[in-house]
Amino acid sequence: MRIDNPFSRVLHVDLDTGLSRVLRFGARSEHLGGSGLAAALYAEYGLPDAPALDPRQPLIFAVGPLTGFFPLMSKVVCGFRSPYTGEWAESHAGGRLALSLRFAGYDALMITGAARTLSALAVGARSVDVHDVPYLRGADVFSTGKHLRRFGKTSSGHRSCIRIGPAGENGVGYACINVDSFRHFGRLGAGSVMGAKNLKGIVVMGDGVYELPESKAYPKLMRDLFKDVTATDKMKKYHDLGTPANLLALNELKALPWNNLQKTTDERIDGISGETFAERFLLRQTACAGCPVGCIHIGLLRQQFASDHEFLYKQVSYDYEPIFAQGSMIGITSAADVLALLDETEKLGLDCMSAGVALAWVAEALEKGAVTEAETIVPIRFGEAQGFLEALRHIAMGSNEFYRALGAGTLKAADAYGGAEYACVLGQEMAGYATGEVFFVAQAYGFRHSHLDTGGYSWDQSAKDNDARKAVDFLVDDEYKRTLINSMVSCMFARASYGPERIAECLESLGLGDVAANLSTAGRNMQNLRWSLKCRTGFDVHAVRIPKRFTEVVTWKGGIDMAYMEELRGMYAQEILRMASQADS
Repeated sequence: MRIDNPFSRVLHVDLDTGLSRVLRFGARSEHLGGSGLAAALYAEYGLPDAPALDPRQPLIFAVGPLTGFFPLMSKVVCGFRSPYTGEWAESHAGGRLALSLRFAGYDALMITGAARTLSALAVGARSVDVHDVPYLRGADVFSTGKHLRRFGKTSSGHRSCIRIGPAGENGVGYACINVDSFRHFGRLGAGSVMGAKNLKGIVVMGDGVYELPESKAYPKLMRDLFKDVTATDKMKKYHDLGTPANLLALNELKALPWNNLQKTTDERIDGISGETFAERFLLRQTACAGCPVGCIHIGLLRQQFASDHEFLYKQVSYDYEPIFAQGSMIGITSAADVLALLDETEKLGLDCMSAGVALAWVAEALEKGAVTEAETIVPIRFGEAQGFLEALRHIAMGSNEFYRALGAGTLKAADAYGGAEYACVLGQEMAGYATGEVFFVAQAYGFRHSHLDTGGYSWDQSAKDNDARKAVDFLVDDEYKRTLINSMVSCMFARASYGPERIAECLESLGLGDVAANLSTAGRNMQNLRWSLKCRTGFDVHAVRIPKRFTEVVTWKGGIDMAYMEELRGMYAQEILRMASQADS
């Protein structure tokens, strides 16, 4: 397959009929790829008036024009209608999936309909097969992966295996899709979209070829970029301690959420610091396909059986956000306990951040009497891992009415049982940055309700004054630059290496001069289109809630400036409406 064609090559699989077709979709110079391509596909094939879990809704996996050609162009955008919010959503993941799609010859895989029985989809350059796997119903993520790897053995080196656990089958609002064991489409419920399609897993076999560009500019640019990310300090943090290096720093800044954000620092941080994980538990490091950095840190968890002489050894990936969500946020100060919780979360197919923050709310709600053990089934207390382990299973299985409500989202449970004022939800369960007003507004209103929508947390730490206009202008422009990166599709860690000018240079070297020439216009248009789709599928900027707990936070700067935060809210809401209206005009 050649990359320098004007259209995107999209494989559409209809699970209702079992039929597939290859679409020549859109102009690459208009939608770019990745995030833009996913949005353009939903604009064409999505059903704005149908619910998120209607099987007819498309589930889209898209790569970009730079995938496979440059270092750290290793991510896939999963586009879907979120069962958590009801809105158009994205989640991003690495692993081997991006290169597998590239070698299979597709810019995107789009799935509609539902299989007649629990199934697995196997996709290659010359084959599309739907396999009945009813025997995998209820199976955990790891067991499912072992079975799915039977498909496409001949292309195992270029093969990716993605799958869901019980949480996705049971429709939990924050069920994730596991990607190649250690990566995830984690947030906003993509796993439940797969579950609604009766789809347990997808195997993508990269059993084709694609041609490298013949231009003289490409090999030089490739060498320069490789050197930029390996021979400088840009990626040192991510390779060495990884993102867990943030734990000590944020705790020192009084910006690390503890005990459901009741405080922002704790002297017991050493038990779950990045240094402790590295010194006591780090087994190995690995990388997504196409990345030379190796930021994926794998911890070794040793669990003892009843017999004193029998042990089970497990490999568990960890990063900053998982450690925050299932460590400090729930009062856990033992790195081994964090790994045990993350392992259970992984098996069940839950988003670790939403699950951890949801259980932090439960622990406080129990303390305050909003719920009792009649609802929680097990005692859930800050700092006690066993109760949280059992509660994770109850969320995934929807064991009773309370856990079914909690599985739909913390605020939904809080609205039903009380305690909404201390539900740590900003569009979805918060990320681990209690840095202040700009971050809180950025996540509550942001497109993915994610800390990766913009650098709001960095603005909080670097801004010298509370100028709402400057902050909102930064959020909008930073999101635009990230839209470009997410349309290519790069790892966000490489954003310092892939500014708009460098992206255009990369496109030129691949023979995509028309895409490079229209990059700025297309980027703004795709930013606007994403907002238009989000608003058309239910996002109401006037209904956004920032619970009271966020107004009580005290950081290194002091308390929250409520007037400043309200000004930010109003300005950012207007900018979102402006962008959405530009796409609709």
